[in-house]
Amino acid sequence: MAAPARVPVVDVQSDNLTELWPSLVLALRSATFVAVDTELSGLGPRRSLVQPCLEERYKAVCSAARTRSVLSLGLACFKQLPEKSQNTYLCQIYNLTLLCVDDYVVEPHSVQFLVQHGFDFNKQYSQGIPYHKGDDKDKDSQSQGVRTLFLELIRAKKPLVLHNGLIDLVFLYQCFYAHLPESLGTFTADLSEMFPAGIYDSKYASEFEARFVASYLEYAYKKCKKENCKLKDSSRQHLIVEFCNYPASVSQYIDYRYCSLEEESHNTEEKKVPVCEKFSAYGWCPKGVKCPHSHNIDRIIEEDDELCEKRRKRKQRWKHHKNTKASAKAVKEENSGEQMEQAQNEEGPPKKQSCCEPAAATELAEITPNGEGRPLEENAMDVETEVSSDTSTPWEENLGNTEETAAQLAAALSPSAKGNSDQVERKEEVSWGLGSVRHTDIPKTEAAGAAGKEKETHVPPSQGGTHRAGFDAFMTGYIMAYMSLLKQGENRDNGAEPWLPDCHNKLYLSGKSVPLQIVKSLFSKSSKAHSKKIKLAWDTA
Repeated sequence: MAAPARVPVVDVQSDNLTELWPSLVLALRSATFVAVDTELSGLGPRRSLVQPCLEERYKAVCSAARTRSVLSLGLACFKQLPEKSQNTYLCQIYNLTLLCVDDYVVEPHSVQFLVQHGFDFNKQYSQGIPYHKGDDKDKDSQSQGVRTLFLELIRAKKPLVLHNGLIDLVFLYQCFYAHLPESLGTFTADLSEMFPAGIYDSKYASEFEARFVASYLEYAYKKCKKENCKLKDSSRQHLIVEFCNYPASVSQYIDYRYCSLEEESHNTEEKKVPVCEKFSAYGWCPKGVKCPHSHNIDRIIEEDDELCEKRRKRKQRWKHHKNTKASAKAVKEENSGEQMEQAQNEEGPPKKQSCCEPAAATELAEITPNGEGRPLEENAMDVETEVSSDTSTPWEENLGNTEETAAQLAAALSPSAKGNSDQVERKEEVSWGLGSVRHTDIPKTEAAGAAGKEKETHVPPSQGGTHRAGFDAFMTGYIMAYMSLLKQGENRDNGAEPWLPDCHNKLYLSGKSVPLQIVKSLFSKSSKAHSKKIKLAWDTA
């Protein structure tokens, strides 16, 4: 049985930022789209983040961003490889450990959550990349740092992908760009100019486009992977994600993340443990590692699929009885199942039925810690730990290497980066971002990557794997790449339409049936801080 596929995440901190800087910039500039995720020191009062009034909700998030900080930043750069297929991407992932030099609040619940999922606060304070919040200070635009890197992201003019991204965007703006504007309309006007290629929310796409019954990050990611595997097995167009083959000199910075789906069968002992309903619905459980029930995402998806199949068959039986004028008693017995299906197909995304009781909502609303910066679902319940599954298998449908053809990108690398790429042996290898890519089998890729240290994190079975901004950014990007695959079959004009028109500039809003539109209205002007900063971005490009 072959070794499981792994996702390489490049750790970036203050002691290797200069070395990795050329690859970071090159990866952003050459990407087709960029996915971003953040880890935060806290969010403040949770109920204020889900207020019905969006303006008040925005002010609450702004207050959190001004008093808290970004602890780590994940970037996943997906580059389409049209010479292979429209659905093949080369992905390069970075996890930046950050340290805010301004005073900021650290919430105990957030710290506890992050520590439980592998966040190293010792590393943050000893090797975190320093930054300050708000407007620029002297020489900010010339120095290599996360604020300059954020400007490079803006200059790249690539589609920006986030998961439940309103809070992420507010924190990114305040921490790496400028002081936040006072009104939501001005903020969205600024964003529309900062990211002209569009902002995309994978949570919105999961609920309102794909209509998944749950949309927390790992659920949506593994659901997409499972559906993608079915496409591959049936020899249909499917998503393929490939990774760079990193030189030995860089492998010491790489943290490998297992991302394989489980095999279809689960052992008997595991199946005796019932699935945690709260974790199943929302991706988080108040009992955490002490929960006696299963938090296995693969089992959750499997059970959801089985339930959907039962409902589908029940609906078919109901239609059959109706068409054949069955007795009123038979129709009545099946009617409850049909009503449930009709409710899910009316307005808004489908919701899991097992965890939507008001009592459960009240309980989670009061005690939910949300260290990663996500608003709360269903009136303070949308909490997403976004952790990896507790088990992995050798199966992985589409993660490998590729022969990169854009050789001209290598010229943008610094001399040291070029030296790294020269260490690889085969002539067909060319550089993209940090490493090189070669056309070989997965075992060879892993052997090359394992030249440095390889990290494996073990956590209690109920809680799943580790939680990091870099890998979360990868999962976010994977979801949107899969959504792009699904949209290819639809008839669309080949004019000036955005990348994914149905999801373009739409941010998911907790407790709302409509998204937040990222547009510049006729009644909102851009902020002065933004106008000054965006001019500086292009003047120093």
